[in-house]
Amino acid sequence: MNVQQATLDQERLGQFLGMAVGDLGAAISATLVLAGDRLGLYKALADDPATPAELAQRTGTHERYVREWLGNQAAGGYVQYDAASGRYSLDQVQALCLAGPGGPVDLPGAYYLIEATFHALDRTIDNFRSGRGMEWGEHHACLFHGTERFFRAGYNAHLLGEWLPALDGVQEKLDRGAKVADVGCGHGASTVLMAQAYPRSQFIGYDYHADSIRVATERAAAAGVENVRFEVADATGYAGKGFDLIAFFDCLHDMGDPVGAARHARQAIADDGTCLLVEPFAGDRVEDNLNPVGRVYYGASSQICVPVSLARNGPALGAQAGEARLREVMAEAGFSRFRRATQTPFNLVLEARP
Repeated sequence: MNVQQATLDQERLGQFLGMAVGDLGAAISATLVLAGDRLGLYKALADDPATPAELAQRTGTHERYVREWLGNQAAGGYVQYDAASGRYSLDQVQALCLAGPGGPVDLPGAYYLIEATFHALDRTIDNFRSGRGMEWGEHHACLFHGTERFFRAGYNAHLLGEWLPALDGVQEKLDRGAKVADVGCGHGASTVLMAQAYPRSQFIGYDYHADSIRVATERAAAAGVENVRFEVADATGYAGKGFDLIAFFDCLHDMGDPVGAARHARQAIADDGTCLLVEPFAGDRVEDNLNPVGRVYYGASSQICVPVSLARNGPALGAQAGEARLREVMAEAGFSRFRRATQTPFNLVLEARP
C-alpha cells in the first residue's frame, strides 16, 4: 500500500462512490426510461398493476426483457413492486410524471433531451476544444420533441393559472382581446395553449427554425385553433408591431444576440405593453446554483444553450444566467421597469415594461 492509499479518507471514499454509483445507475437507466415511454410500458402500468408476463402481453413485448426493465425501474424508484403478488405498479405521482401527458412534469420528455446530447457528443468535444458552437437546427430531432414535451408540461401546470395572472394587467387585456407575440416558440406549445385560453386575442409565434414552425402550424390546425399563426423569423427580425405582450419562453439565454432580441421587442411592443421572460431558475452566484436543479441546467447549458449562442458569436448567457444578468440585458435594450413576477423550483418568471 502506498502513502496515498494509506492516508485516504475511507469514509469520504465511501460517500463519493455511493454518490457515483447512484449517478451511474441513473445514466444506464436513461435509455430504459426512453424504452418505457416508446413501448408504452409506463402507460400500461398506470392502467393496472402487472407481472412481467402480464405487462409484456399488454404491450406486445418480450417477457424476459420486460422482467429486467421492471427490476431496473423498481430499483430506481420509478415503479412500485409488491413481493406478495409479484406485480409492479405506478403510484399516483409516478403515473403523473411518467405516463400522464397532462401532468405537471413529463419526465420521459426530459430524457429525449439527454438522448440529444449523446447524438451531439462528438460536436460537443470539438466545441470544447475550438470554442465553436452548434445551431439549434443542427441537433437531432429528438431534442425538439423532448423540449416540447418537457416544457409543455410546465406550461400546462403554470402558464394560465400562475404566470400570466402574475403580470400586471395582462390577463385583463387578454380577456378583452390583445395582440401577442411568442418569440422562439419552437413547436408552439405555449402559443397554442394561450390562444385556446384567450379566443378574443391574436397570437403570432416566431422561430428561426423552419421545421419547428411547420410542426407548430400543424399542431395548431389539428387543435382547431384559429386565432394563432406561426412565422419563420429571427428574434431580431420579425415585422409585427404594437404587441400588448411579447413572451420569451426559455429561450432568451440561448440567443446569439439577447440584447438585440430584447431591443427589437422593445420597439415592437405597445407603449403600455409587457415583455414576459420565463427562464431557468438560477441564482446570481455560482454557489447559489450548486444543487440538483443547477446541475441539470449547467449540463444542458454546456451542451445545448451555450453552443447555440456561440454559433452566432453571442455572449452565451447560459441557462444559469440569473436574474441580475437578465435585468442588465433588458435595461440595455431600453426597458425601464423589471421585476420577478413569480417563480417555480424550475423557472424564473420575469416582467419587463417600457
